[in-house]
Amino acid sequence: MNQFYSKPLMLLALSFLCTACNRNDSNVVNDEPTSEPPSNRVDIPSTVRDNLGITFAKTERRNLDKTIRVPGNFELQPLARHEYRLMLSGVVEFAIDQFEEVNSGTVLYHFRSAEWLEMQAKIGLASASLDQARSKYEAVDERVKALRQANFKRADLEARLADLSADLTKQEAEFQVSVSHATRILNLCHAFGRKSLTPEYLLESVDQNGKSVPFYQTIDRIEVRAIEPGIVESLAVTDGVFVEDTTLILTTVDPTKIRFRATGLQSDLPKFQNEQQVRIVPPQAKEVNINETIEAELKIGLEADPNRRTMTLFATPKELKSWTKPGVSAFLEIATETTGGIVLAIPLSAVVKDGLAHVFFKRDPFDQNKAIRVEADLGVDDGRWIEVKSEVGPNDEVVLNGAYELKLATATSGTTQKGGHFHADGAYHGEH
Repeated sequence: MNQFYSKPLMLLALSFLCTACNRNDSNVVNDEPTSEPPSNRVDIPSTVRDNLGITFAKTERRNLDKTIRVPGNFELQPLARHEYRLMLSGVVEFAIDQFEEVNSGTVLYHFRSAEWLEMQAKIGLASASLDQARSKYEAVDERVKALRQANFKRADLEARLADLSADLTKQEAEFQVSVSHATRILNLCHAFGRKSLTPEYLLESVDQNGKSVPFYQTIDRIEVRAIEPGIVESLAVTDGVFVEDTTLILTTVDPTKIRFRATGLQSDLPKFQNEQQVRIVPPQAKEVNINETIEAELKIGLEADPNRRTMTLFATPKELKSWTKPGVSAFLEIATETTGGIVLAIPLSAVVKDGLAHVFFKRDPFDQNKAIRVEADLGVDDGRWIEVKSEVGPNDEVVLNGAYELKLATATSGTTQKGGHFHADGAYHGEH
């Protein structure tokens, strides 16, 4: 009797235990936290964009060239600088200041010179001697002519006339030399705004205090004018100082005469050609437009450096920008291969490496406060722009500055993507 009732009780107990185990297993499964699938979007509200300095660049249709980028800097051309030196010893008085812009004919400085006064006196003495020689010759010549009309000849007068003629020729030559010397000095100074003075101009009569005198006698100081336009680079002497002749007074430069000097590798020399069309691009910075380039013409230097295995390259820009100044560093882009067609491209700096993948961040066209992480399907790049073969359209924008910070927010480890978020102050935190 007791055995009959004991078997059902054991079956009931086993059934209860199984139910309890199933209940416990169910609880264990349900207690596990559920996680959402990783998202390829990251929030970038205006506060985050401002704090992280996030900027955007639009995709562009471009014909990309595979280029060699060669570093270098701008410099003045050899003929861009002009020196002005003193022609005669004297006291200098400047009419301009450093960094002033001058045009052809602008007065640069004046100088007073004792040598110029001696030159004026020499011209006056030569003129007086010439007049005296001419008067003596004309007097004897009149007497000889009168005697010849009377069929009377005097050998002594004939000889005298010959001597006076030789002396007259000599005095004329000395006078012309003195006037020509003064004219040359004034022409070297580009004085009076005339490109070429003549001796006749210096001898023209002008009125001075009611008296007619030759023009050269009215010049008490000589003005020096600019021969070509430019900017005053430096003043070599002090205003009002006495200096000797041939002393450097000032230097001007023409900022439009500029070229780009770069250093390329000798191994790339077969890829370079004289008069090849190249581009000059500035180093990337927030203030510089990434699209800004300057077309230029390439010239290969005459000699290479055998120790460094380099070759000097020169490029003459076809236009000037605000950053094309002597000493400014930039890059020379020389095309070696082209895509041969128009493709969609984004700035190369917008692409960042995440593990083995290259990614970029596209601004969500439906929500301007979100960025979409895109694994890049890339093509040809020219060092600044790179072809994107998918995932972007002609009107899309990509993150330019701030791409690295967004990569941290969506960084991957192996194949598992880790979530994260930005706070309003720009700080990034992983999901907890």
